[in-house]
Amino acid sequence: MVELARKPAVLDVPATVGALGEIAAFVLRLAARAGLGKGATYRIRLAVDELATNIVMHGYRGGGGRITVRGRSGPDGVRIVIEDTAPAFDPVAGRLPPAPGIPPERRRVGGLGIHLALTSVDSYAYARRDGRNISTLTVKADEGTDACPPRP
Repeated sequence: MVELARKPAVLDVPATVGALGEIAAFVLRLAARAGLGKGATYRIRLAVDELATNIVMHGYRGGGGRITVRGRSGPDGVRIVIEDTAPAFDPVAGRLPPAPGIPPERRRVGGLGIHLALTSVDSYAYARRDGRNISTLTVKADEGTDACPPRP
């Protein structure tokens, strides 16, 4: 389990394409605060971006809605919780594993981005509570040479 020392930061935005940049900036700030290296920063941003984009495009389908992103960072990594009130959707159930033996033109459309996102994080959990989709993603700090010291 990743120990995360800092108190959580919260971002609440409309579920629009325009808000995706705000979500990405929020995640990047948390990664920098934790001192994540390039690899871990890329992995958490990829996963959050994919999930948030799916909420906007497929969950709310252009209708009104909000996305709440909670983040906690510490020397061990970053944990992000994404919440929305769109119809229930468990990304694990919607994930498509790669199909190396099938030509791309014959593969089912959709789901591969979710697979890439969920396999890029160290842990992922989904829950549906009180009419809300709740996705929790954790990326541990890189142990490689691109790790940076945590920011104060």
